[in-house]
Amino acid sequence: MTRLIFVSLPVADLRASIAFYEALGFRRNPQLSDDDSADMAWSDAIHLMLLSHAKWRSFTQRPFPPPGTSASMLSLALDSRAAVDAMNEAAAAQGGVADANPPEDHGFMYSRDLADPDGHLWGVFWMDPGAMPGGSATP
Repeated sequence: MTRLIFVSLPVADLRASIAFYEALGFRRNPQLSDDDSADMAWSDAIHLMLLSHAKWRSFTQRPFPPPGTSASMLSLALDSRAAVDAMNEAAAAQGGVADANPPEDHGFMYSRDLADPDGHLWGVFWMDPGAMPGGSATP
């Protein structure tokens, strides 16, 4: 079997979260979605499971992080600087926060973090490993 990753996130408004992630380029998989959850595919191997708070509670009783805090940040590598900018613009247009942290430009790497409507952080970046100081590197 192909190795897959499913990242599960609790969301307050499932429909709004589906629209948000579709605007960022995720594709909804109706086969793994229902009224309380949505499988949003980033690629064939990487999926985001959006879970209503009630559905999330069926997995864990651990407390939700307080608003405005972060338990983790997930990162997405994109094909260009323009794609990083476009994703941040889409995030802001769909109720998220563009530039949740200050943008960084290191020449060989460009990043702009964003937050979804529930405050989940995403590091969105472009990188040219061949332009890294000290030579080529494989991400």
